[in-house]
Amino acid sequence: MKKGIYLSLVCSVCLNAAEVELESINVATKVDTEVVKDVSGEDIKSADLGEALFKQSASVSLVRRSGVANDIILRGQKKDNINITIDGAKVYGACPNRMDPPVSHVLTNNVDYIEINEGPFNVEEFGSLSGDVKIHTVKPEEEFAGELNVGLGSWGYQKGAFSLSGGITDNVRVLLSGSTEKSEQYEDGDGNDFAEQMEEVGVSNMTRYQPVYKDMDAYTKKTFMAKLFWDITDNQELRLSYTANRSDDVLYPSSGMDALYDDSDIYNIEYIAKDLGTYSKELNLQLFQSEVDHPMSNKYRNSANNMETTHALTTKMQGAKLKNSFDVDNHTITAGLDYSIRNWDGAYIGMGSWSGTKSIDDVDTKNYAFFLKDEIKMDKLTLDIGLRYDETKITSQNPNTTQQPDNDYNELNGYIFGTYQANESTQYFAGFGKSSRVPDARELYFIQMMMMSMPPSFPMVGTSDLENTVNYEFDLGVEKKYENATIKAKAFYSKLDDFIAYNANNMMHSFENVDATIYGFDLSGTYVATDALYFDYGMSYQRGEKENALSGQLDTDMPEIPPFKLNLAVNYDYDDSLALRAEIVASDEWSDFDSDNGEQELDGYAVLNLKGTKQFGKNFELTVGIDNVFDETYAVSNTYKDLTLLTAGGGDVMLLNEPGRYFYTNIKYKF
Repeated sequence: MKKGIYLSLVCSVCLNAAEVELESINVATKVDTEVVKDVSGEDIKSADLGEALFKQSASVSLVRRSGVANDIILRGQKKDNINITIDGAKVYGACPNRMDPPVSHVLTNNVDYIEINEGPFNVEEFGSLSGDVKIHTVKPEEEFAGELNVGLGSWGYQKGAFSLSGGITDNVRVLLSGSTEKSEQYEDGDGNDFAEQMEEVGVSNMTRYQPVYKDMDAYTKKTFMAKLFWDITDNQELRLSYTANRSDDVLYPSSGMDALYDDSDIYNIEYIAKDLGTYSKELNLQLFQSEVDHPMSNKYRNSANNMETTHALTTKMQGAKLKNSFDVDNHTITAGLDYSIRNWDGAYIGMGSWSGTKSIDDVDTKNYAFFLKDEIKMDKLTLDIGLRYDETKITSQNPNTTQQPDNDYNELNGYIFGTYQANESTQYFAGFGKSSRVPDARELYFIQMMMMSMPPSFPMVGTSDLENTVNYEFDLGVEKKYENATIKAKAFYSKLDDFIAYNANNMMHSFENVDATIYGFDLSGTYVATDALYFDYGMSYQRGEKENALSGQLDTDMPEIPPFKLNLAVNYDYDDSLALRAEIVASDEWSDFDSDNGEQELDGYAVLNLKGTKQFGKNFELTVGIDNVFDETYAVSNTYKDLTLLTAGGGDVMLLNEPGRYFYTNIKYKF
């Protein structure tokens, strides 16, 4: 398997050796940004944005938890180490076990395009440690238009969606969209559904599904989005939006609990004014609020026969940002103020005298920041410089101030990034930056419920004196355009001071700081063979090491560092009415992993996906596809014990296999 993947790397480089001109396929405006475009039109298989990103970008890996709402890893970083925004609004999940990651609170049918920015080159957002993912949802159109979608797939998948958009006056545009979908438990390549995978690996009978629930659906999901854009004057605009997500009975077979429901609401207000004067090219004010309500329970498991337990959590994020940009000679300067407060609260609710024990005790993370950016254009060289100063205070309502003290973090971060346009076809770029992120409430104060004793015990696994993590990173790369092709190569080296790691040896205070490094490269590009036939590809590799092993351990491998990954696709577009795509998603085996903290060796894999789209006139579009054509049995995500996962027979943590061969179709009607 490893030999085949490296051979693909050589072939990809050789393929781009010929000098041919490329039509503009990549919509990225910055050389260091990857853009995944037309998500709502292309990724119609399911609502899961994490899975869509995994298929589209070689830099993104998937953390499979369920049939939907899966998490992502970017360049070997996950959780708060990457920053995720939806139309500029910061969204957090409420679940400490990552059942509801930020990307799960917006669905593919509402997403226009996504920017993936790797590295510490973002001073506008709080906590952009090693990269950021900016999700841009669809916008209202000026002319009235609408769309209806009906999707069907294997394992009882059903989806219906609509959108309506248009101008109700010359100055006001609106958009309404909604969707509903559900699915049975998917089957892996061996034909095992969720319950059967648990039985196959031999997890404890107590954590398996009760007979009455073992065939229940994997999830149901409903969404709604409303937007209003008002052109107040020729140079002033007000944007209002609301997004609702309602998920019910989402099964997480490799964990001990399932989500009874997962509800989120995102409110966003943005005011934009342009050309106000010499020192205000664009003024932008944004206010947002996101709320998530997430109760998870063992209700459907055999353990509920002894004691039914619910872990109910909520989180609310409120933010405000004011920024102003203006030009002075060859400088474009942006200055801004940023404020946010996140509240996180959770409790265990069970039957018995211990009902209502707190897991996260009403913790507030409050941040104030000032940022400044300068883009300097000098003939062939463009320099981007950024600075950000943060003051952050984290407070818990727990009365035990010795165990859960307040924490204060102050940090000055910044970067310099240069792009050199050597000629019309070649750009070189390099950057150095420093960024940081503070510990979250789980890492500082979390109290874990242990069911090994009756009544349960509640050790504090949070470590209240954690330092914030600081990233010092150097990136460099080149982008080359030929007549019919492009190639972009990037490499990076990241030094992480006080990386927050999980130590599985410690039942109490399980998180600790450790210095570490991550380095790697990625390569991507496109080749246009004919007017109808073109290829696109991407590949990435990362390696991570701790400077020292965690206390009581020997392994210095960093956790959650995926092996070499390849995305390769051939596309055929005929007469603007027929589009065919065949793609391979492949990965090397996991040979470097954090065995002391639950990770294990995973086999490499190569999966073939096929998709075809046919236009019928101006109104109808039919899409059919097959994922995992050869019905392979494989797993993409490892078993780092930072997540609470089930133990299989033999002592290893349970791996959750990917779906087997999956057929789907979608019918779209546009008007």
